[in-house]
Amino acid sequence: MTTSFSRITVSPGQMAGLPCIRGLRIPVATVIGMVADGMSEAEILAAFPDLVAADITEALRFAAEAVRERELPLAVG
Repeated sequence: MTTSFSRITVSPGQMAGLPCIRGLRIPVATVIGMVADGMSEAEILAAFPDLVAADITEALRFAAEAVRERELPLAVG
């Protein structure tokens, strides 16, 4: 299944080609990290006023799809 992401952009000339939100200089990884750190949607939106709630949702969907598509080294133990 191929998922399309209308809010995620990748440009080699911007942020070293990292996936960003809507062409802004806000990497998907930054948003995902904020969620992982326990920040609420309201806190993230306050930190980045150019974002909207749908940007956070799509960043999470993008991250989930990225993990599905590749193997990550995990410590077994």
